[in-house]
Amino acid sequence: MKKLVFFFSFFFFSNGFAQETDFLKIAKYRVSYLSDSLKENSGLDFFRGKLYTMNDGGNSSEIFEIDKSSGKILKAIKTGLQNHDWEAIASDSLHLYTGDFGNNVGTRTDLRIYKIPFENSCETKVISFFYPEQKDFSRKVLKTDFDAEALLILNGKIHVFTKEWSSRSTTHYVLNPDFTENQAAEKTESFKTGFFVTDAAYFQGKLYLIGYTKNTEVFLSVFDETEPGVFFKQQPRKYYLGSSLVIGQIEGIAVDESGIYISGEEFRTALGTAKQAFYFVPADKVK
Repeated sequence: MKKLVFFFSFFFFSNGFAQETDFLKIAKYRVSYLSDSLKENSGLDFFRGKLYTMNDGGNSSEIFEIDKSSGKILKAIKTGLQNHDWEAIASDSLHLYTGDFGNNVGTRTDLRIYKIPFENSCETKVISFFYPEQKDFSRKVLKTDFDAEALLILNGKIHVFTKEWSSRSTTHYVLNPDFTENQAAEKTESFKTGFFVTDAAYFQGKLYLIGYTKNTEVFLSVFDETEPGVFFKQQPRKYYLGSSLVIGQIEGIAVDESGIYISGEEFRTALGTAKQAFYFVPADKVK
């Protein structure tokens, strides 16, 4: 589904800095502008040391391997799957997962995650799920708290982090990746991020959540894992990354020992266009 353009104002700092926030403006860390084939990229993930992304709804169901040094497309993998509204990509040791759970008007009853064996996409499994807390499926444009764009595979489980348009929070749900019947997502914890979470990454006991506000502020919060799969018991370190008007609509994050990789899709407003871009922040720039 094509992104619904959110409203913005020039009062960028009215809401986003309620928590103590450091500045880490990533414009200076731009590596490149991404190919026009990735204008609506949504999500980044490392799998077997290689970096992958894909586009969201309204685009093909290809998965793209990109060069982590340049952002250049190295390979396009055809999956033959349906891309209703892909919003996230993750992996375990054998599979890639794509989250077809974009739900920014709150009406979807067909949320699913594709579990794609890397060697044979013909054996893809569909993991269907629902949020037990959602009782109202009426249309609420950019007001629902049951949207999601962030996905991890950790400790043998699927971890989904919601994009909550109304509360500006995120809720952490857990799913069983081996259960293909429609399953209830298990709510484990919630946190008031102050921004709409668009992707997640996990590396060495830390959870990285990235996203934006309606005022075009882009933020990164880094949480410590206090016990296996639990992240929200302590306050995170929060970073202001810049405005979507300059750096694009940030939709992807992946982390390895060298640093943080961030991608944004094209962002159009009456003031101009910020092109889809790829960023790399060295590890020593983030605490």
